[in-house]
Amino acid sequence: MVHASLRAIGPVVGGANGVLDALCAATGMGGAVMMVLGARDDWAWVNESPETERQVLLHGSPPFDALSTPAQPDVGYLAEALRLRPGVRVTNHPEGRFAAIGDRAAELLRDPPWHDYFGPGSPLDHLCALGGHVLRLGADKDTVTLLHLAEYLAPIPHKRRIRRHRLVAAPGGPQIRVVECLNDDGEGVCEWPHGDYFEAILNDYLSSGRACIGRVGNAQAELIGARELVTFAVDWMANNLI
Repeated sequence: MVHASLRAIGPVVGGANGVLDALCAATGMGGAVMMVLGARDDWAWVNESPETERQVLLHGSPPFDALSTPAQPDVGYLAEALRLRPGVRVTNHPEGRFAAIGDRAAELLRDPPWHDYFGPGSPLDHLCALGGHVLRLGADKDTVTLLHLAEYLAPIPHKRRIRRHRLVAAPGGPQIRVVECLNDDGEGVCEWPHGDYFEAILNDYLSSGRACIGRVGNAQAELIGARELVTFAVDWMANNLI
């Protein structure tokens, strides 16, 4: 699973597709490259309104379509380049959409849950079960989507949950669907007074010396065992988010 900043990497022959070519070559046969896409949503403000008003407010908005809706802008342009790549697979989810390419892409993306789409049974969970890794290429330190899985597994009391309404494309025409999950909008699943705890977890993990660290272009790169990071994060959350 890749999180990357093309700006941090610097000039690359072939641009974003050159980076994807290199990643696919590095994983080789029997592997896959996965990224989280989410979905561009210019109507996200609707979910800040009372639930009783959302269906009316969504009237006239463009429905989410798994194959054509652009990636959420803040995941970076490399994710959008992967979405557009021939042979890519995507999950059909307006909030937790993933893309993967390669021999094991179908295993990673199989049977994704509608609710709690970053939790058990999600592509993140499959990544851990298959012995996968997270590769960070100059991405911000609060950018580790896998830590959402740890939020589901950590024994934290009174986790915040949210409900969103989305208009999605369907064979019979657009439908309003409700998505329920742990809070994943940046405020966290509980109070923590010291900023972003995803960044704190990553810093502590990197300080432990368990990641492979090097350089790719101009960017610091970190290769992290997915299962090991989740185990570390669950323990960290249990000891700090109380």
